[in-house]
Amino acid sequence: MKKTIIDLFEASVRKYGAKTFLLEKRHHKFEPTTYAETREQALEAGAGLTALGIRPGDKVAILAEGSNAWIISELGLFYAGAVSVPLSVKLEESNDLLFRMRHAEVKAVFVSKHQLPKIRRIRAGLPQLEQVIVLGHIPLESGETAYGTLKRLGREYLAKNKEEFMEIGQAIRNDDYATITYTSGTTSDPKGVILTHRNYTANVEQALSRVDIPPHFRTLIILPLDHCFAHVVGFYIMIACGASVATVQIGATPMETLKNIPQNIREVQPHFLLSVPALAKNFRKNIESSIRAKGRFTEALFNLALRTAYAYNSDGYGRGSGWRIVLAPVVGIFDALLFRKVRQAFGGHLEFFVGGGALLDAELQRFFYAIGIPMFQGYGLSEATPVISTNSPKHHWHRFGSSGKILIPLDLKILDEEGREVPRGQKGEIVVRGENVMAGYWKNPGATAETVRDGWLHTGDMGYVSEDDFLYVLGRFKSLLIASDGEKYSPEGMEEAIVDKSPYIDQIIVHNNQSPFTGAIVVPNREALRRELEARRTPEAERANVAAEILGAEIDRYRAGGTYAGEFPERWLPAGLAIVDEAFTEQNGLVNSTMKVVRGKVEEHFRNRLDYLYSAEGRSLKNPENLASLKKIVG
Repeated sequence: MKKTIIDLFEASVRKYGAKTFLLEKRHHKFEPTTYAETREQALEAGAGLTALGIRPGDKVAILAEGSNAWIISELGLFYAGAVSVPLSVKLEESNDLLFRMRHAEVKAVFVSKHQLPKIRRIRAGLPQLEQVIVLGHIPLESGETAYGTLKRLGREYLAKNKEEFMEIGQAIRNDDYATITYTSGTTSDPKGVILTHRNYTANVEQALSRVDIPPHFRTLIILPLDHCFAHVVGFYIMIACGASVATVQIGATPMETLKNIPQNIREVQPHFLLSVPALAKNFRKNIESSIRAKGRFTEALFNLALRTAYAYNSDGYGRGSGWRIVLAPVVGIFDALLFRKVRQAFGGHLEFFVGGGALLDAELQRFFYAIGIPMFQGYGLSEATPVISTNSPKHHWHRFGSSGKILIPLDLKILDEEGREVPRGQKGEIVVRGENVMAGYWKNPGATAETVRDGWLHTGDMGYVSEDDFLYVLGRFKSLLIASDGEKYSPEGMEEAIVDKSPYIDQIIVHNNQSPFTGAIVVPNREALRRELEARRTPEAERANVAAEILGAEIDRYRAGGTYAGEFPERWLPAGLAIVDEAFTEQNGLVNSTMKVVRGKVEEHFRNRLDYLYSAEGRSLKNPENLASLKKIVG
């Protein structure tokens, strides 16, 4: 049966045509665009592309902030039979953008006015680029076409050739390419993941086996639209269910756009939000800062409420079970007094988050469950379009620390190093098979053959499946710490826990590559360190030394006698720290578009500091390099 993205959208237009699909802030309020209106605009955009010479199979890139026009443009290019190449607006280096557009043989690009200078800088190096379509009002140069002009050309084309044009979209087959999505490269060039129309529609069907989205639901997409997580969970699932999608109000700068998010959440009043760990941590920090600002009594009451809710919720799956039922009235009182007010900051209708990206620390999941907005962590990767498993409100499928239940229909196995399937509870590589597995890597048959074998996608991730069918993801095989005796350990859980539980550590990468001891690159939290030093009335001359001691003490909390002793094996705790004053960001290439730290790039970027860490002087916490970094941070 034919199930393309166009088929999915057309079916929803027939069913929900008069219902709101898109919400975008214009004239100081969010204004609706119905499913039928979206289709009309998408047809105009697609027909405009056809009028400009774009043919089925041609590659069309999108380099723009999230907006109605982004979603409509992609639907339009699908109607024209083209392949979408979504690009991250965080790509700052011209070479990164140039590589992707050359490699994908992009013939046209939709670009926002904020991103247009990037295209202008590299256009001379893109002889195959025929069309530049500009979203937004800005003076144009030769060879550039306004989005409004494109749609006018489309209307003119449809007036004469509508039947012929509609046949293009209807002729698309399940296995035709829909998108080429570029992964974050580590040491080599990034790979282009080819996802077909059926990959997407299959993953929508699979995801809906675990999560119900009623037609009245709204979401505000606060993640970049270029990633397939935003595609599937952000708008294709919403299309399938007749639900509504809002995008963040675009500011004059990226920082202004970020500042619009809290206000936009209150205005849209979403029923769920997509999140990644970095975003979830920011939400939690903002909540805790707001509570702290209300005074010590409110802070103490809030912490008591959290502890009570933690006890009641257990591991999520056992919420309110057994003796915990006696806590229900107390949790209800705390909810009315405190947690409900916190939820009002999210619009008052937010029922849950859907979490993707990096591993999410169980402590963070406990926090959001306690305040009444569960963080349903899932697992996936671009090569699987991307969702493989998820926690869910459905049938109470939620357990902290897990990545939830495997989607249906989808086959999953755990393999040992020899490629043999292991029993439940034993860890190994996660491999999956299903209609959501990618078609391959663009122009990279070698990597494709290595990753997809006999239909099975080898994820490169380590994990296990529990007796009651919850998937636990332990980390990337490539991220494993390797001791000098050959023993291996996955550090992601430890890194997440340290960052989540320490107010003084913003980012950490733990390192051991057959080294004499485990080390770590640490990015401190400037504000928290400064506050603590001021509270201690530390003399200026001693600030860097005391700050180093504070950071060292945070790691020591996991050693014998510490608050979190036994949570992680002592041999894998960092015995030396490289404290740096440069954060891991998308701008310096150390974080990808889903805000996941790219370990290999971090280690390469700070190679000199890692080498120094393993010297006699460098192992000392108060070594000259650490103190120099801390002086820049705390003065």
